[in-house]
Order: sequence, then structure tokens, then C-alpha cells
Amino acid sequence: MPTQKPFHEMLDLTVIGNMGRVHRLCREAVTIAVEPLGLTQSRWTALVHINMRGEGLTQLELANSLGIEMPSLTRTLKQLEEQSLIVRRVDKHDKRSKRLYFTEQSDAILHSLQETISDIKNQLYSGLSVEQLDAIAFGLIKIEQNALKCIQVNK
Repeated sequence: MPTQKPFHEMLDLTVIGNMGRVHRLCREAVTIAVEPLGLTQSRWTALVHINMRGEGLTQLELANSLGIEMPSLTRTLKQLEEQSLIVRRVDKHDKRSKRLYFTEQSDAILHSLQETISDIKNQLYSGLSVEQLDAIAFGLIKIEQNALKCIQVNK
């Protein structure tokens, strides 16, 4: 007797492929919504990560958090400085390292950015229950842990 394939195996792409595609679409939805704030995708994602991780993190810590290389990040940080949204200060203990801080001018942009992202998240989560969202979150965490194990084993 043939068994029915699980739903996740019947998708056009694998679950992992769909995660990447959905991530890009969600990121684009936010990017379009925050464009009036003068923020590109690289700029708003950097601001969000600095805000989540806390001011005073190093450029390297931010690059690792974003999953990008330092040269790409350096250009974005320069642009954020030019917009007077962040300042880079030399680390007191390691002169080779720079730490990132928000400016007074960034308060209004951060507030608008957080409100806009919250609105977009509400739209993206429409039709999903808290239980479904929690199941997705727990599943993503487990897949991430498994991916990290695969990377370590295959290095």
C-alpha cells in the first residue's frame, strides 16, 4: 500500500528552498515600506541588528550577526554615519576594533523603523495562530541547530 508523502515533501521547492524564498520576500516587503525613511535593505537590517544586540557591539560582531563580510558592512556603516544615525568609536581595550552607537538623530528613525516593521509583521502573520507561529519558530531553531552541526562536522 503506497504511503502519502508528507506535505513538506510535496512543495515545488524543499522546505529549505522555500524558507530562503519567503525570507527574501519578507525582507523586500520591509525594504519597500521603510524606503520613505531613507533606508536601504542593508541600512535597516544593520540598524535592527545593532538595536537587537545592543549599542556598543563591535563591527565584527555586527558582521557576524548579519552573516556578511566586513567590506560590505563597512560601506553600510559609512552610509549610516553620513546619515548621522550611528557613530563608530575606537574600543578602549582594543584600538583595532570599533564599537557602534546610535546618535540622538537616530531615535526618530528607529521608532519609525520599529513601527513599520511591526506593521509589516502583522500583515505577514495574518491568518496564522500563535500556536502556528510558535511551531514555525521552534522548527526554525531546530533546523538552524542542525545546520550548525552539519557545518561543524563537514569543516
